Amino acid sequence: MDHKITENSQNYMSIWDYVVFAISLAISLVIGVFYAFVNKWKNNAEEYLVGGRSMSFLPTAISLIVSFQSAITMLGVPAEAYFFGFQYVLFPVGQCLAALLFMNVVVPLLYPLRVTSAFEYLELRFKSKAVRLLGSAMGIVSNIFYMGIVIYAPAVALEAVTGYPLWNSTIVTSIAAVIYTSIGGLKAVIWTDVFQSLVMLAMMFAILIKGTLEVGGPKQVWSMAESAGRMNFWNFDPDPTVRHTFWSLLIGSFFCGISFVFLNSSVQRMSSTKTITEAKRMLMFMAPAYMVAVIFFAYQGIVAFSYYQTKGCDPLASRQITNPNQLIPFIVKDIFSHVPAMPGLFLAALFSGSLSSLSSGLASGASMFWTDMLHPLLGDVSENKSTIIIKVIVIVYGCITCAASFFIAKIGGTLIQITISVLNSCSGPSSGLFMLGCFFPRCNSKGALAGGVVAFVVGIWISLGNSFSPNIPRPVRLQSASTDQCYSGLVNSSAMMYTAYGDYASILSDVNLTAPTTPVVLTTDNGMATSAPEEKGPSGIEHLYLLSYLYLSVVSMSLTITVGLIVSLITGMNKPGDVDPRYLVSASETLLVFLPVSARRYISSIGPQFMLEKYRSDRDQNRAEKEETAFCAIEDPHEVQPFCEVQRSISDGCRV
Repeated sequence: MDHKITENSQNYMSIWDYVVFAISLAISLVIGVFYAFVNKWKNNAEEYLVGGRSMSFLPTAISLIVSFQSAITMLGVPAEAYFFGFQYVLFPVGQCLAALLFMNVVVPLLYPLRVTSAFEYLELRFKSKAVRLLGSAMGIVSNIFYMGIVIYAPAVALEAVTGYPLWNSTIVTSIAAVIYTSIGGLKAVIWTDVFQSLVMLAMMFAILIKGTLEVGGPKQVWSMAESAGRMNFWNFDPDPTVRHTFWSLLIGSFFCGISFVFLNSSVQRMSSTKTITEAKRMLMFMAPAYMVAVIFFAYQGIVAFSYYQTKGCDPLASRQITNPNQLIPFIVKDIFSHVPAMPGLFLAALFSGSLSSLSSGLASGASMFWTDMLHPLLGDVSENKSTIIIKVIVIVYGCITCAASFFIAKIGGTLIQITISVLNSCSGPSSGLFMLGCFFPRCNSKGALAGGVVAFVVGIWISLGNSFSPNIPRPVRLQSASTDQCYSGLVNSSAMMYTAYGDYASILSDVNLTAPTTPVVLTTDNGMATSAPEEKGPSGIEHLYLLSYLYLSVVSMSLTITVGLIVSLITGMNKPGDVDPRYLVSASETLLVFLPVSARRYISSIGPQFMLEKYRSDRDQNRAEKEETAFCAIEDPHEVQPFCEVQRSISDGCRV
């Protein structure tokens, strides 16, 4: 069979593709309209923002998975595996471990407080509105830029498949998400996410199965990827400036996973569940399921590489695509060129992923802005009026995030690196504030403010320097797939075999296809790529920008805690017992679960056991009332005992 790629290999979408795409968007909108109609008699802020706290764990867990997954995962993870190797699968492993471990922290800490915004806790713990506003502001900034990436992702794909202008599709995506989020609330978001997850799964397995068969089976896929150096799991280099190593992927992902657990969207899903047991089940299901999904998406990138190695025409080197994130939509055009409606189904899956994340972000952002900023200023507002205000916030928020996507387009790299850099810069300090609050009772509000501000500024500074500094060498991809079967007018393979990713359009347009060029990548014996010598490198403070983007969360979180404790020491730390034990967590009983019970008890005994009399009397006086309230709020009587146990454990939470 002749696999030679010709100039006419470019495909286009048929009318059936557009029909499938339109139906998918229509179903999402119908779900929003349905819940707007069903809940019209429950027009209050709690129903709108946390689904009336009546959701079961399974749809909530699926919604959270899809929120984190989105088009960023569908496009970015395969691109990572294609251009940099399969080692990225270590990243979701660290995230999964962090989520399962910190499940014992965030659920018992925040669920009994019945918060709408995660940052309500910061005001309760530190007795400071300023700390709450700082955390909320960082959460909003992180949320806006994350959603900007979410909007940008499908627009890149749609441009690759149809030629539809990138900026037009960003506006269409924003409008669709704003409509069903603003009219339907969190319940519409969750059930729309469930539908969209089915579409995404169907397309993921379709690409995996068809692509693997085209190459010749899983064994052939693995063999070709391994021979090209893509199975690069075991790089134990301790250098923190190396983009991906075993250590950076596991350690960085663990800290990133901690940030994800404390994200407002995670807390919002947790708060929407019926009981504390359901909240734990949600995280227990979500963490491993998300890990498996990411591994499958990474395998897509390996399948894509093996496919184009077999075809003999790397799409990036042959200038058929100009952005690494266009890889998956391009292979869909190739392998399903004769299957009606498949490109349309892929775009439906892609936009479903983006809409799910965007709607979740809009709901989360509206929750933060209303609960943490606007509501305290307006005071008592009727339920109907507050719901209308929140819907207006969703619309304004959608417009702002659409504008943010224009900025995101200026940053080079794969979607995964852009996303993790942005989230780590903002969510790392935010998570550090939560850890200062629950694990360090001696930390005061001044320390929390100082730690959060310093870490936020440093994180943003390093992230921007890494992305835009002209003296920082760009990451270099592995050896390209073969180009010897490409149409001769597409590429001069000797000039284009190795290309560093970044601004592909400008790189490729500057290449003289008839003259030999110097490769910017050198390959070692094991197929790994190294950078060619640079004429000018970083100097002075610019060396900080060389830090792997995966360590940004480690730096941000560590800075928040370190500066917070130092400033608290200087300004006068809290005295033992000053903090209400409901806002503290025992580190030995939640994080050191792998130790024997006797060891955990000994560690607990080291910390301050003193409790102020006012907290002790309040606890004894209100315990019966709290348990009675919990019993009334729980439909299943079997849930009462676990809830009461949590109440007792947090009441004794002044231990280490």
